[in-house]
Amino acid sequence: MDSSNDEALDIIVTNVVATFRTRCHLNLRTIALEGTNVIYKPEVGKVLMKLRKPKITASIWSSGKIICTGATSEDEAKLGARRLARCLQKLGFKVRFSAFKVVNVLAVCSMPFAVHLIDFTKNNRPIASFNVTCCSLLVFLLLFCAHIRSSVPPSVALGPNVQNVATAVEEVYPLLFECKKPLCK
Repeated sequence: MDSSNDEALDIIVTNVVATFRTRCHLNLRTIALEGTNVIYKPEVGKVLMKLRKPKITASIWSSGKIICTGATSEDEAKLGARRLARCLQKLGFKVRFSAFKVVNVLAVCSMPFAVHLIDFTKNNRPIASFNVTCCSLLVFLLLFCAHIRSSVPPSVALGPNVQNVATAVEEVYPLLFECKKPLCK
């Protein structure tokens, strides 16, 4: 981070998406009838299962592929995935936890200043695009996708893992700082 700016940025991870495989076929009807906190979605061929600790929601397919969402850290995502696998084992499936991977991280970061989005877009073409019709939203592509608003609502960063999101925010901060709006008096 640029040392000339004493402003500290709080990056808050709000959602970690992870996948894993059970290496066995899963009978969705059995999970729906015998599992707890389950919603059966036969029209799309999956079951949704919710855990309370950690708070995650899993989309479960009969092929054994599972996508977990809702964790607020990579460790929490892995713990939730393992607990989910254990729930399936208790239902009688021969689950072998494998191929765990964090595939997406969503984080928010409040900039300590408002950004002049049009100037930012002009200075950072072609990797920045501005959409006036979408709530004064700017999309900036670096190693990630950032949705940057011009004022109070926090900026959003998406990336393949927490480290990439933090690095990307640190890299884009000086570019945003160059285009900060002057304070109103």
